[in-house]
Amino acid sequence: MGRFHWHADGGTHGDHHGHSHDHPHGHDHQPGHDHQPGRDGRIGDHSGYETGTRRVEVLAAILGENDRLAAANRRDFDAAGTHVVNLMSAPGAGKTTLLRETLRRLCPALRVGVVEGDIETSIDADRLAGLGAVVSLVNTGQGFGGECHLDAAMVRSALGRLPLGLLDLVVIENVGNLVCPAEFDVGEHRRAMIFSVTEGEEKPLKYPIMFRSADLVLINKVDLLPHLDVDLELFRRNLADVSPGVATLEISARTGAGLGAWCDWLRAPHPPRPGAGRPADRPGTGPRVWREDVS
Repeated sequence: MGRFHWHADGGTHGDHHGHSHDHPHGHDHQPGHDHQPGRDGRIGDHSGYETGTRRVEVLAAILGENDRLAAANRRDFDAAGTHVVNLMSAPGAGKTTLLRETLRRLCPALRVGVVEGDIETSIDADRLAGLGAVVSLVNTGQGFGGECHLDAAMVRSALGRLPLGLLDLVVIENVGNLVCPAEFDVGEHRRAMIFSVTEGEEKPLKYPIMFRSADLVLINKVDLLPHLDVDLELFRRNLADVSPGVATLEISARTGAGLGAWCDWLRAPHPPRPGAGRPADRPGTGPRVWREDVS
């Protein structure tokens, strides 16, 4: 399912394309030529992304089923009074390290569950064990050589191992990827994404869907700024170009800078949804870890 994407403008494409480098005027694009905008204003050759009626029908069926399950997930979250945040980033941006430090600050005062998404291994889930959270691991390696995101069905498969009625907060640590996770609603209430300052100022321009989908952009590893040739103000301008007004926080998961504000954001109430409710008295629960391989 992760091989097809439906964008906000109605366009669709797949991850594996038969690219054509033949130009309409009969000359081939050669490496090293300047990339000038075409007649539609876009840079590069997009002819391989053309979408036919049949593909649209298939995509509509796939994404319609995902949205149906996402709505079911959200109803379950709302009925339990559990707030759910989808945490996304590129590989290596610091999701698991941030989550470890977050759990140390929030638990046990806040009852937290984690859906841990990884293509293979339990490495990240193991790193979160013993910190007071309930952890449910979903491995996606059986899908198309390794699904690059969590979808609503995968998250739903994890919910049976999370005592939602006993949890205040669930954080979904999505698979490391700057494209696919942003395109699949999994039933979350809010989305946060981590941008590491080591990734480069141009990332909002190259991966706009991810940055547009986030309610909060965490600018991580700011402790490394003195050692990097990175223009943080240019990053902010690029971010404003693709997602004007999005909230940002500068943080360091290593030093703890900014983590208080991040935890406050997680604790903050979210807009009520139909069926949402918080039981008045729920007993606490001890930390446990469940694991599942999706096949």
